[in-house]
Amino acid sequence: MADWLALFQERGAVLDGHFLLSSGLHSPRYVQCARVLMDPELATRLGAELARALEGVLGGTRPTAVVAPALGGVIVSHEVARALGCRALFTERENGMTTLRRGFTLEPAETVVVVEDALTTGKSTREVIDAVVSRQGRVAAVGSLVDRTAGDVDFGVPRRSLLRLEVPAWDAADCPLCAAGSRPEKPGSRR
Repeated sequence: MADWLALFQERGAVLDGHFLLSSGLHSPRYVQCARVLMDPELATRLGAELARALEGVLGGTRPTAVVAPALGGVIVSHEVARALGCRALFTERENGMTTLRRGFTLEPAETVVVVEDALTTGKSTREVIDAVVSRQGRVAAVGSLVDRTAGDVDFGVPRRSLLRLEVPAWDAADCPLCAAGSRPEKPGSRR
């Protein structure tokens, strides 16, 4: 097994500071998966490794689609789907709801794997699962490159990640970094 943390650090993907996450939580560490996924060969390798990990929990079931949230999961979905030999789809927001667009469809009871670049609260992944279920698809497993949930999130299906990080996250009112006078930055604002 590769030392994924070292690889992510080497690529400058593990950032320390004071971050305002998309969930609204504050955190002293952020993983910018785009810093790793911008290398096509590495993205393909990560997708293949995540696909292999997911195959271990699928019990021989072959998904026909991999679905991810846009924006962070698009490349992950594509590379995991390439490795699994199936379609890569992604969801987008439309009228405040996460949905499949661009002509993407699912057949009733179609077996799907949901993937993400990084899991923090699981909110985006739940929204993708809901979008798949609303189209009568069946989610068989969840995968991510990075899991920051400390195992606290249950999606009702098996899940696998390449890298698990225990990183604290707080509501703004409880953030010790804010209490010390630090102002959070949005991830991606660093150049």
